[in-house]
Amino acid sequence: MNRRIFTRSSTLFAFLGVLSLACTLFVPVLRAQKEELQQRVADIKESMAKNKQALAQYTWVETLTIYLKGEQKKQEHFQVRMGPDGKPQKTSLDPAPSQDQSGGRRGRLKEHVIEKKKEEYEDYAERMKSLLQRYVPPDKDALQSSLAAGNISVTPDVGGGDLVKLLVKSYVKPNDAVTLIFDKGQKQLMQYAVDTYLDDPSDVIKLTVNFDRIPNGPSHVSEVIVESVSKQLKVNTDNSQYNKL
Repeated sequence: MNRRIFTRSSTLFAFLGVLSLACTLFVPVLRAQKEELQQRVADIKESMAKNKQALAQYTWVETLTIYLKGEQKKQEHFQVRMGPDGKPQKTSLDPAPSQDQSGGRRGRLKEHVIEKKKEEYEDYAERMKSLLQRYVPPDKDALQSSLAAGNISVTPDVGGGDLVKLLVKSYVKPNDAVTLIFDKGQKQLMQYAVDTYLDDPSDVIKLTVNFDRIPNGPSHVSEVIVESVSKQLKVNTDNSQYNKL
């Protein structure tokens, strides 16, 4: 195996260790031998578990904002912390919504139309969610297949800095793209982006996950942006105000 292939494979599996919707980690570059890769995958899982355990000591505020055709339609705020099962537990910080008292046949018809539209977008949002679950977290076998097919490229920072970009083409679907930006100096994943589509390539779905680090603490997902280009639907999730319990 030549040196170029060795370097690309090592960088790829270093990135695997830092990516998750809830955390980001760094592991040393990996040798390409099969037995070594298996051992490092186990190391990655252990490291991710440690980072999740560290985040369990914090509580934070999540702000969820939904936009349709550029107009803000909904915003919700939650207090979040990790539960005993390792999954985020959310408590609403918003007051209970007031009940619409509009009556009459016209009012009921309007409510029916709104409800039908709501169901349509909720169904579409579920399809988006199911699709993106195939991308996050990344699957090591899919990445290995992409590497073997020559669909992965690594680009160092052209300015001579510590940022490195890893681009994966046709990862889940033909002609989709996954991009990871990694800071070697900070040993931290800075961004994970997906450019894909639902049933038709014209129905473009974009995902951007930005990462940050709690001062003197673990890394975390600071922002998630999910966008449907054809529906002009965008969902922003911001995490902030981290406090240690």
